[in-house]
Amino acid sequence: MNVEKQFSVFMVNKPGILSQMLSSLAKAKVNIVALTVVDSVEHGVMRIVSDDSEKLRDVLKRDNVQFNETDVLCVTIPNRSGAFAAITERLASTHINVSYAYCTAGAKGGKTTAVLKVADVKKAIKVLTNIAGKTVRPTKPTTRRSPAKKALGR
Repeated sequence: MNVEKQFSVFMVNKPGILSQMLSSLAKAKVNIVALTVVDSVEHGVMRIVSDDSEKLRDVLKRDNVQFNETDVLCVTIPNRSGAFAAITERLASTHINVSYAYCTAGAKGGKTTAVLKVADVKKAIKVLTNIAGKTVRPTKPTTRRSPAKKALGR
């Protein structure tokens, strides 16, 4: 679990703009850790986390692209159903608001990275860390049985 810089890049909503931006990042050898794109009628917003925020910032400035930066919480979680839910439930139980979130497709060792924009990063880290200083592992989600299966003892 760590705090990373996320760049929100504002792009005109036209064919080829996303491709141009990603090609520019690729040419500069900017490694993308996580990315999401949302759109509106007039523009799109690409949220991107890189393993080298300085290099990413330099490319965006060089290309004269409008962007802003914010701190986000990146949490490595198992790539299985319920893992992300467990993290957000833990935050909700301590009244930490999640403004938005997204996940990577996968990471090393069957893991994925959850990216969360939270109201209080320091408190979120504290909530998701146990006393020994290790990341709290999400519990395996419970399986809910239908009333019919309960009656049959399954």
